[in-house]
Amino acid sequence: MTDTLNCWNIADLAGQARARLPRGVWEYLERGVEDETGMSRNRQAFDRIAFRPRVLRNVDKIDLSTTILGKPSALPFAIGPTGAAGMMWYRGDLALANAATKAGIPFSISSASTLNVEEFAEIDGRRWFQLYMWQDRELSYNVVRSAHATGCDTLLVTLDLPVPPNREYLQRNGFGMPFQLNRHNIPDILSHPRWLTGVIGRYLLDGGLPQQANLPKGLKSSIVRGSKPGAIFKQSDLDWDGVKKLRDIWPGNFVLKGVLHPDDARLAMEMGADGVIVSNHGARSLDHSIAAIDALPDIVAAVGGRMSVLLDSGIRRGSDIVKALALGADGTLIGRATLYGLSAAGERGVARAIELLQNEVSTTMAMLGLSSIDEIDGSALA
Repeated sequence: MTDTLNCWNIADLAGQARARLPRGVWEYLERGVEDETGMSRNRQAFDRIAFRPRVLRNVDKIDLSTTILGKPSALPFAIGPTGAAGMMWYRGDLALANAATKAGIPFSISSASTLNVEEFAEIDGRRWFQLYMWQDRELSYNVVRSAHATGCDTLLVTLDLPVPPNREYLQRNGFGMPFQLNRHNIPDILSHPRWLTGVIGRYLLDGGLPQQANLPKGLKSSIVRGSKPGAIFKQSDLDWDGVKKLRDIWPGNFVLKGVLHPDDARLAMEMGADGVIVSNHGARSLDHSIAAIDALPDIVAAVGGRMSVLLDSGIRRGSDIVKALALGADGTLIGRATLYGLSAAGERGVARAIELLQNEVSTTMAMLGLSSIDEIDGSALA
């Protein structure tokens, strides 16, 4: 295995991403909320889980293919929805989607993307669409219909941001919405010329700064302007009846993201969801929330195999993915890991992140005496 990026794990990609990005963009990617206890809690929860390997099991060939939400996937993970990819790399969402397609895994389009869902229509790979509800509910329903019309087979409804999270650093560094230049970020931006010319410069040459794309033309605004009335994400009044209306509109796989309580998983199953994503939003919503991997076993037990259970939040190694599968997850979503790759080197960096995780999953399975994803279960854990 060779690597022209000289990155041999996800942490290496993170280091290159940090060097290339201005502080504000890096902090948006990397940091959590309030006192930021959640990221270390996610990591510590994975680290507490130990393996109990078997030997002499003939692991000469390792099959990483599996089924995620009823369709085949070359690997047991998908790229999760990330709304600011377009600020990390020029048209970054397409770089993520192309790398996922070449790897044979699903890619999630965020409703907060700077590219609209129609721009992904020509990508041959499997596409999911993630939704935050807008204040004007009809906008949400219309973009959901557009997502299905352009070939998305799965709708992910993110539930763990009923109100905007308290990311204080974004107010300090000016990289909130709207983006604001200040005496702190101007020198920092100018000291990162590769990002300034390669991202902002290309957008300006291409017609202007990026916008929140999945909105009608009259409601779109650039990153330096606040959201127009009616175009604000608002989920504080969302309840099970509101989610049921989305279920009725959406004909494909319907998945609720941000579930940490087994009772909510049961309710999701009762209202017709096809799956849940056990997630604490990468420790970016509620500080002191339970780690997603700690919440996983109770949710797996609650649904009893009657719906799909995926996991995200905190994954940095292929061994983390194997641990989630051993605890009953049907697959995982990757967020920051592929964004590190994107920020470091665009599509090539995303491909490297996927390759690293793929190789680590394969190595971990071989060390455990497992040759296929179907063989991974609780017996692999100590």
